[in-house]
Amino acid sequence: MRFLSDLVTNKYAWWTLAASALLLELTALYFQYAMDLAPCIMCVYQRVAVFGLLFAGLIGAFSYRHVIGRIVAYIVWGISAIWGLIIAQEHILMQGPDGFLYTCEYIPNFPKWAPLHEWFPALFEATGDCGEISWQFLSLSMPQWMLVFFSCFVLALFIPILAKLIKDKTL
Repeated sequence: MRFLSDLVTNKYAWWTLAASALLLELTALYFQYAMDLAPCIMCVYQRVAVFGLLFAGLIGAFSYRHVIGRIVAYIVWGISAIWGLIIAQEHILMQGPDGFLYTCEYIPNFPKWAPLHEWFPALFEATGDCGEISWQFLSLSMPQWMLVFFSCFVLALFIPILAKLIKDKTL
């Protein structure tokens, strides 16, 4: 229990979060540019969520000794992981048998003050179809794998917090 509760103040745990998110981003770029799999709008939104996890890891890695820094990192982590989980679930529905009921935009709905698809089109431009299943591994599609990854990130968010609360007997 102590190991889990001490993760909140361990810079290597935060670097692990950042590294795992970076690995997912690099994998997405490999799929896009080496395997020629065009990302759809839902893929782009999930990519943004993974970048949020990367930033959360970096914030935590550089401010793990300060409670305010950890809180900011946890908020960014939580928003990114939960938002990514929701987007992955919606994407799975779009690829399901009732997928025709859903529509997929082609232009990302980013805020006007942050048009990521215009600033970084190589990363955030959507050119694929959300309903198309163009890749599977162990019979799971890309959004199904992302659902697994985002679920792990959500779980990893709450385990150290709960362990810390139990250790400090504040729960």
